[in-house]
Amino acid sequence: MSDRYYEDFAVGEIKRPRGRVRVEKDAIIAFAQKFDPQPFHLDDESGRKSIFGRMVASGWHTAALTMSLVAASEYRAVTGTIGMGFDAMLWPIPVYPGDELRIETEVLEMRPSKTRPDRGVMKFRTRTLNQNDEVVQELIANAMVPRRPAATVR
Repeated sequence: MSDRYYEDFAVGEIKRPRGRVRVEKDAIIAFAQKFDPQPFHLDDESGRKSIFGRMVASGWHTAALTMSLVAASEYRAVTGTIGMGFDAMLWPIPVYPGDELRIETEVLEMRPSKTRPDRGVMKFRTRTLNQNDEVVQELIANAMVPRRPAATVR
């Protein structure tokens, strides 16, 4: 587990974790059946007839895969972050079966929490990229991150 506290991050810092995830056709269908049962997520023929021209993953599936990459990252905050919402969530191009996704995260803003002195509030831009380095999702997220306990200040 990472031991990064609020004080260990810096505005402008960009991290590119090593993790990758391959998006399998069966997983696209299973996710869509349960959470987003639109035809172009469920079968090849419906995908071909859609504006996409082929089957695509749900944007919500992409978001869930992104979160799994964030949570597994070697750069995450100690004990995790508490999501406070998004300023933006964009899906500029679709995710297709067989795509391999990775993330990169940039720290945009930081400030100590006004109500929780043991936390800092941070704004991040997380881009999810495919194997061709094309952005398939971009999130601007706000989160609370634990501050370093007083006894362990460096």
